[in-house]
Amino acid sequence: MASQPRMIFVNVPVADLPATKAFFSALGFEYDAKFTDESCACMVINDQAYVMLLDRRRFADFTSKPVGDPRESTQAIFALSAESRDGVDALADAAITAGGARAGDPMDYGFMCSRSFHDLDGHLWEVVWMSAEAIEQGPAEFAELSS
Repeated sequence: MASQPRMIFVNVPVADLPATKAFFSALGFEYDAKFTDESCACMVINDQAYVMLLDRRRFADFTSKPVGDPRESTQAIFALSAESRDGVDALADAAITAGGARAGDPMDYGFMCSRSFHDLDGHLWEVVWMSAEAIEQGPAEFAELSS
């Protein structure tokens, strides 16, 4: 019997689920209706990665610790890959247009670039592109060879 590839479900608390769904829909993400209801939305990243956007009350059901406020402290940094430099700009620009906030300055190392934004709740997201050569060789080795 073939094993199923490992999947990841990242759970993220949100204050206003309909607004958050609209925000990420504007960035091109879709939702799996089988795992979406009035208290959560299953945002599809790809066939093995999903972000569960959970109403803060529903999120609290899964933890014994207080639910933090992402506007007050960084809880995690969610990094998404882009297929190109233009893809980094397109996704980051779409996030800003949809109501997100710029977070930090763009970074460009030649073989890799990124931009970041805060979503409607203040969660930090980064959009990253890395050249195929740097992925193959490793960024440190590629940077040394490219110098």
